[in-house]
Amino acid sequence: MARFGSTHRWQSFIGQIRRYEEKSMGFIRKQEERLAIRLLEWKYKKINQPVPDMCELKQLAGNIVDEAHRIARERGKNVVSIMKEMVGELKNK
Repeated sequence: MARFGSTHRWQSFIGQIRRYEEKSMGFIRKQEERLAIRLLEWKYKKINQPVPDMCELKQLAGNIVDEAHRIARERGKNVVSIMKEMVGELKNK
């Protein structure tokens, strides 16, 4: 097994991993927000309510994704299933 010869190499390696994680998390986050927007549009149409403009939908979707991640950390559940539950409860609010 190769060993890192210096602290600098080790820090460089850790930096590369973090940059990769940030890129992939940004991509995943965008996909989650797109899914939340589609779910919100579907739900508004289903309950015969006017669909908000895209700016408001993006803000609502971001809030849903943030809350879903918080719940997932606490309960260990899947983020997508939590988002579906949250959008499903939209009519009750």
